[in-house]
Amino acid sequence: MSQISVKELSADIRKAIDQLKNRPEIENVGVVTRSADGIAWIYGLRACGANEVVEIEGTDGSMVQAFALNLSENEIGAVLLGSEEKVKAGARVKLTGKVQQVPVGPELVGRVVDPLGRPLDDKGPIKAKKFNNIEQPAPGVLDRKSVHEPLMTGITAIDAMVPIGRGQRELIIGDRQTGKTAIAIDTMINQFRQKTGVINIFVAIGQKSSKTARMVERLKREGVMGQTIVVATSPSDPASLQFIAPYAGAAIGEYFRDNKQHALIIYDDLSKHANAYRQMSLLLRRPPGREAFPGDVFYLHSRLLERSAKLSDSLGGGSLTALPIIETQAGDVSAFIPTNVISITDGQIYLETDLFYQGIRPAISVGLSVSRVGGAAQTKAVKSVAGSLRLNLAQYRELAAFAQFSTDLDAETKQQLDRGQRLTELLKQPQYSPYSIWEQTSMLLAATEGAFDKVPVRDIKKAVNALLSELNHKHKKAMDKLNEGDKPDDKLKNTILTAAKSIAKDYKESDK
Repeated sequence: MSQISVKELSADIRKAIDQLKNRPEIENVGVVTRSADGIAWIYGLRACGANEVVEIEGTDGSMVQAFALNLSENEIGAVLLGSEEKVKAGARVKLTGKVQQVPVGPELVGRVVDPLGRPLDDKGPIKAKKFNNIEQPAPGVLDRKSVHEPLMTGITAIDAMVPIGRGQRELIIGDRQTGKTAIAIDTMINQFRQKTGVINIFVAIGQKSSKTARMVERLKREGVMGQTIVVATSPSDPASLQFIAPYAGAAIGEYFRDNKQHALIIYDDLSKHANAYRQMSLLLRRPPGREAFPGDVFYLHSRLLERSAKLSDSLGGGSLTALPIIETQAGDVSAFIPTNVISITDGQIYLETDLFYQGIRPAISVGLSVSRVGGAAQTKAVKSVAGSLRLNLAQYRELAAFAQFSTDLDAETKQQLDRGQRLTELLKQPQYSPYSIWEQTSMLLAATEGAFDKVPVRDIKKAVNALLSELNHKHKKAMDKLNEGDKPDDKLKNTILTAAKSIAKDYKESDK
């Protein structure tokens, strides 16, 4: 830009500001003083509030929306939600008097939308009757009830050892490509297969469009899209859209929570969300702190995750369950964002890279995974058979580390190692194949009671499948009753164990 054009531009901006000063409505009208990298600095707008939406006159006559993040004495810093190419210095700005809203309601079910509620799936406009503010206060203490209803994931290792309840916030954490999203997708599929009526909301934050499209196709094939809403942003979207995506998803989920329904929301992932916020904050000249994040990054996620809750009976008893995902770098859970989100949530499912590459999938670390709600949100059926599972597996992992240095093991240690190997094999579960309550209860009962102790490790999965097939074929009524979640009586336990021992004998003999 030449020296003359810079002077001319400065003169134009000064002229616009002078005109503005002489107008009585200076509180509601402003002018852009500079704009770059998705940020517009605006003079005027003294009545503007935090997160309030403003409209900027574009070069083509259209209005570009932005929301105010920085409020200082003489100017505000606004983050653009539209094309920054249309916004030039000297452009007029006006207040809308509203904060950002998103359409909510049953009209969104089965749709793929962006964080502003605009359709991305070529199925036409969304005719929602209701709108919610993207940012809303979380329910207070008296508006909540303790988490007590189970939300079954269909993944045996989780439902048995780190159970999730409706209204809980359970973090899924691990390195990239360790199966974090796979756990979330299986949980969504299980809600459909078990006919729980839970509405799934999947928020893709800065995820590749091809990855999101593949997931949507898979959900359609599984029949799950009929009770799912996808809020999608890609890496090419502005940081502002990636920033508001999880809040928009939460606002959509709150509609169902507040209308006596149950919703599950997955944030994939909050590491990218924090990065988008850091990008915006640094461009707004906010002082960088640890790892260059601004000081309020903890508040960013705490005010989001607090919106997930189990409401009290007086408010209808609805729930919003959150499964936030965090990506670690080389297993470093002590980094800034992982430690923040761990402290906000009610437990975490930690996925280990080493286990993943050993073929143990889902690669759940028994020692580092925890649910702070625990047995309160577990079905009585699974709880009655999973008591010793966690301890057995933890002891096995500990012993296995020492046993590789020793050849001479006593009988008890050898028995623990053998049991641990079989339990580990039993908990391996392929993607898209969640188990129902009766299937989990039956296989865990057989394994923890020692019915499969003599089955060769390589045949454990075959033995389990044979047991489930026989129980479903010969004792369907009893299994349907067990699937309601009540604790199995002694007669039913004996039925399952007798069938398991009979099948185990076949595999033991065939091995000879």
